[in-house]
Amino acid sequence: MILLAGADIVLPARVVSSGCLLIDADRIVAVEEKVIDTPSGATRIDIPNTIVVPGFVDVHVHGVEGHDVLDGAGSIAQVARRLPKYGVTSFCPTSVACDPVTLRAMLAEVDALRAAPAGLGARVLPAHLESNFINPDYKGAQPLACLRSPRPEPGHEAQRQRHEVDHYVASDILGAIAAHAASVGIVTMAPELDGGIDLVRQLAANGHRVSLGHSAATYEQAVESVAAGVCHATHLFNRMTPMTHRAPGAPGAVLQSEGVVAELICDGFHVHPAMLHMAIRTKGARGIMAITDGTAGSGLAVGARTRLGGRAIIVTARTAELEDGTLAGSVLTMDGAFRTLVHQTGVSIVDAASMCATTPARQMKLADIGRIEVGAIADLAVLDRGFRVAATYLAGQPWRNTTPAPFV
Repeated sequence: MILLAGADIVLPARVVSSGCLLIDADRIVAVEEKVIDTPSGATRIDIPNTIVVPGFVDVHVHGVEGHDVLDGAGSIAQVARRLPKYGVTSFCPTSVACDPVTLRAMLAEVDALRAAPAGLGARVLPAHLESNFINPDYKGAQPLACLRSPRPEPGHEAQRQRHEVDHYVASDILGAIAAHAASVGIVTMAPELDGGIDLVRQLAANGHRVSLGHSAATYEQAVESVAAGVCHATHLFNRMTPMTHRAPGAPGAVLQSEGVVAELICDGFHVHPAMLHMAIRTKGARGIMAITDGTAGSGLAVGARTRLGGRAIIVTARTAELEDGTLAGSVLTMDGAFRTLVHQTGVSIVDAASMCATTPARQMKLADIGRIEVGAIADLAVLDRGFRVAATYLAGQPWRNTTPAPFV
């Protein structure tokens, strides 16, 4: 047993000041509202002047500290080992659009790590695919050569060559998804594409969270996609139609729909703090997931060069960019997202913890994860008063950084 004593503890609806958490094996067995004596057989760890929050759950992260999830065998395990440094205890390895060979290799590693985690690292959740089925006009840093129509031209399948790195169609990508269905959690797509609504229905029927993103959908098209099964929005406001008073666009449809939970990149740069505040006020903490959209550039020094899906990116002071200056994800980490929420949007630490942990855990159907209460799994982030990570606990075990310093 472990007794964490003297911290402020963020519960689902309130904060306990100077309380204690008792952990037995992987579970929280007591939440005390005052400092108590050490139970027999327990190890006491005094952590005054800290704040204990549920371990962060990032459903949209491509990499960290020089490692991208599409780098090949072992890459996702490397990301998992490093994310607890930033308070992350669970994450969805997130791909950019890629060929089916690369996709199958990534999903095979997700399969393996979900079945047998590699050492003490963040829990690997089903993947988030920023898929091949996005709008070329809103692709951002996604590789144009990998984008496909959900409805290929008749006869294309029979005429093409079977070289899946260069020549492939929608059915090849969908075949890779079907072969690893349990390890595909979220699929980002543009429902306005030809055949898009049919694909929304197909993916939703197969148990995937279908997310509207990288999309030119109008308000009306977005509303139709929600009725068809869209329940998620990928980095709200970024790479989707703008919202105006006469044309609400996709963001307007997302904000008004109680059935859609929206991601927000909470770095204060991708989305202005005023818009973050507006979205949170509109949908509430239960309707927003804080994400990083972090890349292999996260945790590296300004000027460092690394990769996103095999393409070169450069770390800047605020974000990551392709060599032509196109925004390419972010360099945000989840502790930074928590700080943005509290310092720049003015939300409570209870709501910040909900958006960084509880809401994504609930939406990913994670039982006993993402909240601090008796019986829950002891995935915890211990923050100092500046909301920087002092310690991370993974299923009751303290994480220790044994990874080498990132290349900068």
